[in-house]
Parts: sequence; C-alpha cells; structure tokens
Amino acid sequence: MTAHLHDGRVPVDNNHIENVMRPWAMSRKAWLFAGSELAGQRAAVVMSLVQSAKLIGHDPWAHLKDVLTRLPTHLNSRIDELLPHLWQPHD
Repeated sequence: MTAHLHDGRVPVDNNHIENVMRPWAMSRKAWLFAGSELAGQRAAVVMSLVQSAKLIGHDPWAHLKDVLTRLPTHLNSRIDELLPHLWQPHD
C-alpha cells in the first residue's frame, strides 16, 4: 500500500482497473447461465480478447471482425499474428 511512496510511477489508487472490471463483476451471476463450463471458458476468452484490444487502443469489434474473417484461411503457424498486441488491420 505504500509502493507509490517509493516509486512515483505507481498510481496512488487502482480506480482505473476497478472501473474496467466493474461491468464484468456486476454481471457475474448472469455468467452462471453461459450454458456449460466450456461455454463459460469460451466467453472468458472472448472477453479477454475484447479487453486486451481496448487496452492496446484497438477498436475491439473491428479486431474481432477482422480476426474472425481471416481465421479460416490463416496459417496455424502464424496464428499469433492475430493476437491483439501483434494484430495489424487487414488492408
């Protein structure tokens, strides 16, 4: 709790992170009805991709649309190119 006293780059509070997490925490009970454990895991993967794209500064829906469009013909050996931190919009 005193890390910000030793390092000025550390924020005094974590309000930003709490605000990012709030929508997911508020709908926690709704996720109980995802259908199955596997469906819940898939939903978590999609939510992680959306939030990662947002944090990087991408439009998350443009990212998902592009990735899902390219995925069927994309080489498995180059799948990491579609991750949010490496993704480049398709021309």
